[in-house]
Amino acid sequence: MKRLLLLLALVLVLAGCGKESFVLLPDLDGNVGAISVRPEQGEPVVVNTAYTAVAVSSKSEAGEPEAVSEQRVQRMFAQALKAAPQRPARFILYFFHDSTRLKPDSAKLLPEVVQTWKDRASTDVSVIGHTDSMGDATYNFGLSLRRAKRIGRQLVKRGLPADIVQIISHGEENPLVPTADGVSEPKNRRVEVIVR
Repeated sequence: MKRLLLLLALVLVLAGCGKESFVLLPDLDGNVGAISVRPEQGEPVVVNTAYTAVAVSSKSEAGEPEAVSEQRVQRMFAQALKAAPQRPARFILYFFHDSTRLKPDSAKLLPEVVQTWKDRASTDVSVIGHTDSMGDATYNFGLSLRRAKRIGRQLVKRGLPADIVQIISHGEENPLVPTADGVSEPKNRRVEVIVR
């Protein structure tokens, strides 16, 4: 799966204060990485908690990390946040056991996937097939690939350009609900469509 790991580190130069503030934010999937702020003098400061800021003074020394509220970050970095990419839209489509046939409720989501693609003018759509852990791993890899290809074809029929739809198979790996081998789990029989 092509995974976008985007670490957002926003920088603001506070007018008249001679300071730069670095704030660590979660990525588009809600994960938090880390930043290391290295001033010209003094020791680097590592931040690995979301909504934590470090200020570097005009003397090029880093201050102690401090928590900042999400509301304050929104106020301080409004323009930068406005320019940040949207969080990917994620759709989960479920299938019948040992089949590439969509469950009726999941089939109803396909128009919403297409509309999201149009609204975002997206050029990056991933279709990722999964299975539960029934059957052997090789069979499940093939089944999840067939599921992903089927959904990919349906999206292309509905207007998505084929060259922006990436088909991926995870087989029985990366289950939505972790289970032991040989367990039938309906929530793991799925295709995830991610529209970026």
